[in-house]
Amino acid sequence: MKLVVVIPAYNEEKAISQVIEEVKKYTENIIVVDDGSTDKTNWLAKKQRVIVYRHLVNRGLGGALATGIEAALNHKADIILTFDADGQHPAEDIPKLIKPIIKSEADVVIGSRFFKKNKIPFNRKIANFIGNIITFILFGIWVSDSQSGLRCFNKKAAKTLKIETSSMEVSSEIIKEIKKHHLRLKEIPIKAIYTTYSLSKGQNFILGIKTLIKLIFLKFRSK
Repeated sequence: MKLVVVIPAYNEEKAISQVIEEVKKYTENIIVVDDGSTDKTNWLAKKQRVIVYRHLVNRGLGGALATGIEAALNHKADIILTFDADGQHPAEDIPKLIKPIIKSEADVVIGSRFFKKNKIPFNRKIANFIGNIITFILFGIWVSDSQSGLRCFNKKAAKTLKIETSSMEVSSEIIKEIKKHHLRLKEIPIKAIYTTYSLSKGQNFILGIKTLIKLIFLKFRSK
């Protein structure tokens, strides 16, 4: 089965090369979606001789994932795995994520940082818990790590998912799509590496509020 790893990246020149090198230990089929970066992300990714798609403007995480998943399907992927570009995920967890897909035990696998004793900063724990609660209230499905960027899809799930959001709310939208289409979901414990750099990424309070508003609109638009 052909595994394609999709790495959405926006201004990740500090981490992208090492992330790609680590992922290459498990597959040469890597697609980087440069989401309108203004630094050397695009050049560094191309230097690693992987497939690079570039957005001329920053479209957000949702837009980058939509581009990457569509591209992976066009490259005949049987399994598609999304992988953050900031170095938070160790590539050694990739085999665990794809195993339930290979064994046909799940259509979607989400890596949960909360099934292991990871040293997760308190503010990140709170933010993720709030994200879990909001996702559950709006879409009726409980996931222990709804905001995880390490996810794996079989071809059926990837073709079924309809990503309409453009920004960080895409993580909850994917959960919505899993329930809507009755996809089999499994969560797998993963490690998390938090550095000063990775902690500078992600949502702040203002972005969190904007994300909540967008999710509420998504809820009522999808009715």
